[in-house]
Amino acid sequence: MKKLVSVVLCLLMVAAIVTIGKPAAAEDAQGKVFNIYAWNEEFKGFFEKYYTVPEGVTVNWIINPSDGGVYQQKLDEALLNQATAADDEKVDMFLAEADYIGKYVDSDYTMGIDKIGFANADTMYAYTIQAATDSNGVCKGVSFQCCPSALIYRRSIAKDVLGTDEPDEVQAKLDSWEKFEAVAADAKAKGYYMTASFAETYRAFSNNCTMPWVDAEKNLQFDPQIEAWIAQTEKFMENGYTLTAGIWDDEKNQQMFADGKTMCFFGPAWYFNFCMGNAQDPEKGCFGDWAICEGPMAHFWGGTWLLAAEGSDNTEMLKDIFETFTVNEDVCTKLVANEAQYPNNTVVVDKFANDASYGNAFLGGQNDILAFSKLAGNIKWENHTNYDQLLNENLQSNMQEYFKGSVDKDTALANFYQYVNETYPEIVTP
Repeated sequence: MKKLVSVVLCLLMVAAIVTIGKPAAAEDAQGKVFNIYAWNEEFKGFFEKYYTVPEGVTVNWIINPSDGGVYQQKLDEALLNQATAADDEKVDMFLAEADYIGKYVDSDYTMGIDKIGFANADTMYAYTIQAATDSNGVCKGVSFQCCPSALIYRRSIAKDVLGTDEPDEVQAKLDSWEKFEAVAADAKAKGYYMTASFAETYRAFSNNCTMPWVDAEKNLQFDPQIEAWIAQTEKFMENGYTLTAGIWDDEKNQQMFADGKTMCFFGPAWYFNFCMGNAQDPEKGCFGDWAICEGPMAHFWGGTWLLAAEGSDNTEMLKDIFETFTVNEDVCTKLVANEAQYPNNTVVVDKFANDASYGNAFLGGQNDILAFSKLAGNIKWENHTNYDQLLNENLQSNMQEYFKGSVDKDTALANFYQYVNETYPEIVTP
């Protein structure tokens, strides 16, 4: 009898262990397909160069353009179906920009980084963490870059107009909008444009707004900085200091060739290699004839955040990706040295900023990391709404019609309000 009881107890214990082991194994099981949603191939390129995909895992990139909110629309459709989608079709990770990251962070479609076993590092810039943190204090993702934006100027044109091309000296002559406008007149007198797009200075103004696009009662509101941008652009258009080209238009990009007549552009580190291909053209470009300074107003532009999708069965890979592009100093170093990026890792930033031998050849040898590091601390994450992308884009596109002379100012604003009413019926327009 004692032997029988012992056998039964052993069998029960084995059964219990097997039962407990099955849920544990299910919980630890990782998917073999990793789906990433993005709006362009910039991060895809970095991922394929610097991340080692676990053996047996297939990575799928689902890329849709950002213009007109197409990317968000396609991503939203996928996230709405996330709960019922087959495991291999679920979104595992998706990218988000500053203009709309809050929409996803403050949703149930993203999961806290603690759920994948990741913790933010002290080497990350605070605003990048703040942007990815929901209203309950839960961080949902990371950014692999920090995006202080600078005034990017042609050295040869600056020397002709200002008598110098040295960054500190150029900054002293362009450290306010009043000086910027005065120099625009000097540039025009010598046959140059100050900027190549009516919207070139938009982000410098909009990033310094003191109130959000939409208030707590859902009223649309124009910040004084937006009004100042409109007033400045009216003056620039009237005096021929700028072109009517859009921020991404070919007419603007043509001005980056060696025969271009434009002195100033605005952008972060990613702008050099992602948007200034014409300047780097081997035959028609002007590689090395550039430099950066802060300009009239500190600001930032953009940034790419990696968010963990709720329902992903690839939590270990998510953690590994987050660590690779934020904590891994070797990879972050390569992002600077090989990709002209400004990384979200202050240890790596300090290494390049304090390296007297480092210089960016595109900028004539200037240490851009040192220059950007002085601006990065000024970045504030304030007054953002989930409406920002489309409101910013469509204000500019509607005002462009006014600046081109196609419509008057009142009509341009009325068209903008109509767009807002149709796209976001909950917003109350003037």
